[in-house]
Amino acid sequence: MSTVSNPTESLVRQMSEEKKEPEWMLDKRLAALKLYHGTPMPSWGPDLGGLDLENMLYYVPPGAAQTDSWKELPAEITSTFEKLGIPKAERDFLGGVGAQYDSGVVYHRIKKSLSDKGVIFENMDTALAKYPDLVEKHFMTKCVPATDHKFTMLHGAVWSGGTFIYVPKGVKVDLPLQAYFRMNRERSAQFEHTLIIADEGSEISYIEGCSAPQYNASSLHCGCVELWVMKDARIQYTSIENWSRNTYNLNTKKALVFEDASIQWLNGNMGSRVTMLYPSSVLLGRRAHSESLGVVFAGKGQVQDTGSKAIHIAPETTSIIRSKSLSKDGGTSNYRGYVKIFPSAENAKASVTCDALILDKESASNTYPSMKNMNAKVNIAHEARVGRIGEEEVFYLMNRGFSEEETLRLIVGGFVGDVVRELPLEYALELNKLIELEMEGSVG
Repeated sequence: MSTVSNPTESLVRQMSEEKKEPEWMLDKRLAALKLYHGTPMPSWGPDLGGLDLENMLYYVPPGAAQTDSWKELPAEITSTFEKLGIPKAERDFLGGVGAQYDSGVVYHRIKKSLSDKGVIFENMDTALAKYPDLVEKHFMTKCVPATDHKFTMLHGAVWSGGTFIYVPKGVKVDLPLQAYFRMNRERSAQFEHTLIIADEGSEISYIEGCSAPQYNASSLHCGCVELWVMKDARIQYTSIENWSRNTYNLNTKKALVFEDASIQWLNGNMGSRVTMLYPSSVLLGRRAHSESLGVVFAGKGQVQDTGSKAIHIAPETTSIIRSKSLSKDGGTSNYRGYVKIFPSAENAKASVTCDALILDKESASNTYPSMKNMNAKVNIAHEARVGRIGEEEVFYLMNRGFSEEETLRLIVGGFVGDVVRELPLEYALELNKLIELEMEGSVG
């Protein structure tokens, strides 16, 4: 299939036919497309005026079939992923890897020791063909329905590729699984779908990385992540997103968390022209727990509009949200968080802390917290701090032999350190390196 622009009904039908999808998936796509065309652009949040949706390529086949051998892929694709370090990471510490190039997954593999335990780790398109009943029950139903907002509607219509994971009851996956998404075509859009089901008493750690080269025309990343954390299960979801400065990153991530289950979101957002991302946890079962830790860097020409959401429905549920943002060279970081406690969530506890560090006079940081409490027997704490690097701190460190550039890096490293330390080691190192690269040229 050739590349196709504009989300039309003919495109949706063509995609679905090529993928040999069941009729119910085509029906979901067409219903989402109809909603998308009938829904206006969001009137709140950052300006999306530079996003050219009319001339976007909505389906870009990677030009290679999926394989479980890097040697079978075209040199252009393998060289890209080698530069990103994906094959080496797989060899060193991962239990399985999926790699998507534009609209298709080109590489997918899981260690035999995990598949022998019944762990399913598949390309989302493959999972739809092999496990249609399991996918139909969980795909854009109760977690992220297409009706959520305009861009989940668009995603529901033209999604392609992504990751499907199912962890059986009581199975603890001791090696992280990773997927990497590369958007390589100018004026293109990527719509990968991630669906993870951690059955009762299971544990899984999943890592997601994203990147794209720089172009003049706008690109769109409009992925969707759905996590089902069943009774007494645990999911740790780590994401490092470093999109190019022409990319609009309008991503949706949500978890349904059941009794005694736990979700931990670890997010690093460095790139993109505009990011709108608010990982959400719906705490459905007694003692369900959510923790969301995020580091955001807004540089020149960037707006990072991020935050987290915690919806407390069951009693004794707990949520922790910690956000660290850095703004530099005229960049804008916005924290937009949401905590809602239902009348049924007696003895719930929610804690929100958002800290912002502004590195110069041209940059900005804003907070838009929202809390709705409908129960008197709860414990809610919110703390927000915004500050600039002070001359006294800089003077103190420079008098002890550090250059001005080293001083700024030390201060920034200390500011984000408590969140970065929560990341898996390899990704903490990667995030620190990305921050260092962003800090280059901060002096003079």
